[in-house]
Amino acid sequence: MANHVVIMAGGIGSRFWPLSTPEFPKQFIDILGCGRSLIQLTVDRFKGICPPENFWVVTNKDYVDIVKEQIPGIPSAHILAEPAARNTAPCIAWACWSIRQEDADANVVVTPSDAVVMNPEEFRRVISGALEFTAGHDKIVTIGIKPNRPETGYGYVKTVQKGPVPNCIIQVEAFKEKPDLDTAKRYLADGNYLWNAGIFVWNVRTITESIRLYKPDLAAQMDKMVPNGRFISTKSTVPNGTVLEIFPQCEKISIDYAVMEPASADKKVYTCPADFGWSDLGNWQSLHEKLQKDACNNASVGNISFYESSNCVVHAEGLKKVVLQGLDGYIVSEKNGQLLVCKRSEEQRIKEFSAK
Repeated sequence: MANHVVIMAGGIGSRFWPLSTPEFPKQFIDILGCGRSLIQLTVDRFKGICPPENFWVVTNKDYVDIVKEQIPGIPSAHILAEPAARNTAPCIAWACWSIRQEDADANVVVTPSDAVVMNPEEFRRVISGALEFTAGHDKIVTIGIKPNRPETGYGYVKTVQKGPVPNCIIQVEAFKEKPDLDTAKRYLADGNYLWNAGIFVWNVRTITESIRLYKPDLAAQMDKMVPNGRFISTKSTVPNGTVLEIFPQCEKISIDYAVMEPASADKKVYTCPADFGWSDLGNWQSLHEKLQKDACNNASVGNISFYESSNCVVHAEGLKKVVLQGLDGYIVSEKNGQLLVCKRSEEQRIKEFSAK
């Protein structure tokens, strides 16, 4: 039973403009200033768990060449080029139907491409334990992150009030939407709520049969896209006619709504409470948290000099030198001749700014 890793890499990362653009989104950027892009860091932390030939990337058709350049060890046939964005359920279904054609007994990890993990060794320990569990159980495992604050930007996983099963894997009672602050505080106080990291572990038979049960229309579409006995993309990563016709017709729905919620109601979902320095790196606030700060709480990537400035986050690797004076609580970012200077308190408006 071999391990496979599916990396979801189709997002456009609009909150990080001008660093991230639709032509070159954040998962392909060295946003931490460490010499590796987020998708390369994702591959790095699975070393020892999955061989290069068992990685799969589902991405936008326009990003295929970037994936090939940044992950040279991945087989071309394992880069699944989405002709349209249809959310995570069709993305995951396509990957898992394809994996099952190559390895009917595969154990699979599905992960976003743009998260950050500060403790890769602990990450590998947790994932290895989850894979061991799914190898012997017809269950789904979602990785839950132990919360350290009442976060309103993440969904939550509620665990049942029972003792742990082997590998400290606990049954999930329900998935919860992003809460308001009062609800998030209650979740933290209750002690049986975890952040939903969007990292899933399962046997390929378990997930394909679950999709067939809970989303039969999607399963029927996958049966047409990935005919039994032959993987249709062995020669090219360019979407063929069948994919171009069927994939855009798939329901635009997340894997949480499509499978995880009904499966948890049927007591088929478990979680592994984890603490490996995870962040979904979804905005400038999360980047500020992960970067090293100076004595005035400024975080930066690039040759940045601060004078009488505090609480800023600056990313300007493309410039020889940046000098900032007298700023408090600002985002400053430059890429390819585009410059953003924005109050950190107004970062939700960056999509609006980039559209003009």
